[in-house]
Amino acid sequence: YSESMGAKALNKEGKNVSLVMGCYGIGIGRTAAAAIEQNNDEKGIIWPKAIAPFEAVIVTLNTNEEEVVRIANKLYEDMKACGADVLLDDRQERAGVKLIDSELIGYPLRIGIGKKSLSEGMVECYIRRTGEVILVPVENVRERVMEILEKIY
Repeated sequence: YSESMGAKALNKEGKNVSLVMGCYGIGIGRTAAAAIEQNNDEKGIIWPKAIAPFEAVIVTLNTNEEEVVRIANKLYEDMKACGADVLLDDRQERAGVKLIDSELIGYPLRIGIGKKSLSEGMVECYIRRTGEVILVPVENVRERVMEILEKIY
């Protein structure tokens, strides 16, 4: 870099010489790699919330069920309005594929919205780091999910 930038200094003899420059390469790639090396298990990455691509993912488990899609979309918009960094996984994939992907990617919190849990008036929250599953009543899901996000790191 020195020569292309014209970075020069005087040596002991008073002669102009190009500087010797180096780079330790402590950039985003190495930081992410170090974080992943320290935060993973057999299922995949377990991102710390502060550096996760998203704090939470909302997974629609039955994309052909209107009520599931409606509640997932509403929660997504509500969480964004509260300042949460959230992703909506509404892909036309099987539920199992989406659940495995969420663990592999390592979102700190997964909110699963499906026909079965909704029939019981609940939404399932899964904390990736601990594996804890919390059933949350649909009527106060946004408030409860935001509380959970506050507590996880």
